[in-house]
Amino acid sequence: MREIGGIGLVVCLGLMIPAPLSSAQAQSPGSPANMTFFVTSIGSGKGADLGGLEGADRHCQTLAQAAGAGGKTWHAYLSTQAAGSAPAVNARDRIGRGPWQNAKGVVIAKDVAELHATNNLTKETALTEKGEVVKGRGDTPNTHDMLTGSQPDGTAFPAGEDRTCGNWTKNGTEGAAMLGHHDRMGLDEQPPAKSWNSSHSSRGGCSQDALKSTGGGGLFYCFATN
Repeated sequence: MREIGGIGLVVCLGLMIPAPLSSAQAQSPGSPANMTFFVTSIGSGKGADLGGLEGADRHCQTLAQAAGAGGKTWHAYLSTQAAGSAPAVNARDRIGRGPWQNAKGVVIAKDVAELHATNNLTKETALTEKGEVVKGRGDTPNTHDMLTGSQPDGTAFPAGEDRTCGNWTKNGTEGAAMLGHHDRMGLDEQPPAKSWNSSHSSRGGCSQDALKSTGGGGLFYCFATN
């Protein structure tokens, strides 16, 4: 085999035949199969009613499958609050160990601790499953509000004031959801404005229109757990 112009070629009887790609070449770090994190390119279409955690996880799995990364188990980064006999669920406990990388192969965090401390989440790295940038503050429309229902450390809020739109089942004028900013930008320079997972609550309820009014579209984060 001779190398010509950086391409491996097999020379046989005067003919040049391209050599097959190695497994490393076929699955580069930026290939869809290696993606382990993304922002949903679309929401449920019903505001914060995602069909609970099960429905949100299914949405992540469906989008990942369409992007070529369906071989992994995907979970939504969402917390739920204690309700009746059902205990609270922490978003940080349901997304695996990491590391996580976007559709371009850029690592956003190596583990759960880094994700909730000095992660690499920005508008440029918080890409959709298609590898596309999500519109943020200054864009039209602004869709930087991510549904999380979580405190800054990734844990659930105490029972009482609704911070999860009825544990992701409401889409009317009642309830609210805690939101994060994927672009780490807000109205001021205060820490909440720059928080990726706990910036402010939705206003006016849990409907699609209510989420749009503060700069959202019902999008959320998805992580591969394996």
